[in-house]
Amino acid sequence: MRIKLRNVSLLLVTAIGFSLLAASCSNKNNNATGENSNTEGLTTSLTTEQLKDKIKGGWAGQTIGVVYGAPVEFKYQGSIIDEYQVIPWDEHYVKYWWDKKPGLFDDIYTDLNFVNVFEKYGINANMDTIASYWANTAYHLAHANQASRYNILRGLKPPQTGHWLNNPHADDLDFQIESDFIGLMAPGMLNKATEIADRVGHIMNSGDGWYGGVYMASMYSMAFVTNDVNRIVSEALKTIPAGTQFHSCIADVVKWHSQYPGDWKATWFELEKKWNKDVGCPKGVYLSFNIDAKINSAYTTIGLLYGQGNYTKSVDIATRCGQDADCNAASVGGILGVMTGYSGLPDFWLKPLQEIEALNFEGTEMSLAKAYELSYKHALEVLESEGGQIKDNLIEIPYKDAVPVAFEQNFENTYPIARERIDFSITKDFTFTFKGNGYILYGNMVNRTKVDPDYIDRIAKKFGSETFGLAELNDPYVAEVEIYIDGVKDETVYLPMKNTSRRLEPAWKYQLKEGEHEVTLKWVNASENYEIRINDLVIYSENKPVSNLPI
Repeated sequence: MRIKLRNVSLLLVTAIGFSLLAASCSNKNNNATGENSNTEGLTTSLTTEQLKDKIKGGWAGQTIGVVYGAPVEFKYQGSIIDEYQVIPWDEHYVKYWWDKKPGLFDDIYTDLNFVNVFEKYGINANMDTIASYWANTAYHLAHANQASRYNILRGLKPPQTGHWLNNPHADDLDFQIESDFIGLMAPGMLNKATEIADRVGHIMNSGDGWYGGVYMASMYSMAFVTNDVNRIVSEALKTIPAGTQFHSCIADVVKWHSQYPGDWKATWFELEKKWNKDVGCPKGVYLSFNIDAKINSAYTTIGLLYGQGNYTKSVDIATRCGQDADCNAASVGGILGVMTGYSGLPDFWLKPLQEIEALNFEGTEMSLAKAYELSYKHALEVLESEGGQIKDNLIEIPYKDAVPVAFEQNFENTYPIARERIDFSITKDFTFTFKGNGYILYGNMVNRTKVDPDYIDRIAKKFGSETFGLAELNDPYVAEVEIYIDGVKDETVYLPMKNTSRRLEPAWKYQLKEGEHEVTLKWVNASENYEIRINDLVIYSENKPVSNLPI
């Protein structure tokens, strides 16, 4: 089938690719060596019991936040959850969600996946080892996480697995919501936290998506040495290079907090006006859904700054910012859990959590109780490796001033200019044209077989009964599709039906020469039992869209 889409006239400018500059390992203040470190007002000595308590508080506070935000997750996209809506909580609420929706705790069990890696292979495990372990997890993943798993299973190596040219979800918040464990194993050691973040975060993200995890890990790390949330935010922000969109977004929140110190909603509105513009995630471009890391990190920052160190107030504000409400509440809850310690968490929040502390998360052999112990073990190992002094029950943290990580910016000169509704199911070949410098097709593989009890029973007996839905019935079919751009074969993509192996989007290409292009998908092994459903086509240009309305 051939479809002619609406063309958009654009000016030709020089395309600039993905910017990746080497990280600076030193600066004029010799921060990397610890010279001139500003430790004024910091607590860099902890007892072993205090360290344990803070690590427990981090895991517990994070899990509480996940549950509190559960009923409003993605229910409010681009809108505030006003106070007139009461968000529930009661003495058995954590167990209720534990039984009702085990997948809600993905923030925790993806974190625990990496805790397992470092336990199995040591705190210096390299990126390839971490990626291999990650790719062979059995639980459901989405967005940047699943895109990276697909890339790894298809032979791509990190950091290319998280690079935006190979992973359209690179700016999504995936690493942001699973980086908590890094701060917990690097207490008060921001630069060690960012080094670990480099090994882990580039597996599934790059650019702003990577920065989200760097920023969160750094705030967790800072929470071990200060109870000043303003300082936690400001020091963690120093790990992000100035001039990046991520840094500018969070710096704006800090500025607006100073401008509207008693009104978090005013800051939220300023944030929406300036930064609520997702350009990467194909589920969010031009739509209200937004899991871009910088804006969700900004919601977390709003919760911290306006909550003023109060656990309840902070988690509540972060939740009421909307979008991925459970994840942002979890980050705030975890950071403040470190700051206050497990012993400082209010019983109102803690008692319901204690019902599930000894239980293993679905699909894992890990519980919160095990996480407490392993993260404490890893923290001691990292402290020793970084020159920290551990004598008897006293720990001296080798604090050093933050050094910015590498400069990365995704989707440079790659601006969305149109979202075309396709609503077409490919059964053989498919051709379309567009005008710009890039595109992505938003859609998925579908099994066309009639879904009835007999079919489900037949497939389950043949391929296994554990499912996440129809696609997870271990269906072995893999569609092979050749992609031609302007008559030249660009690549062959493989679209597995199996959930854990799936490719999220059928096809995309960025940074083409600006102009008119024709794209053809040729389904080499087409089967009448399957179809490739195309919902939307997002078109990109190296020119920013300009309104044609008369002024």
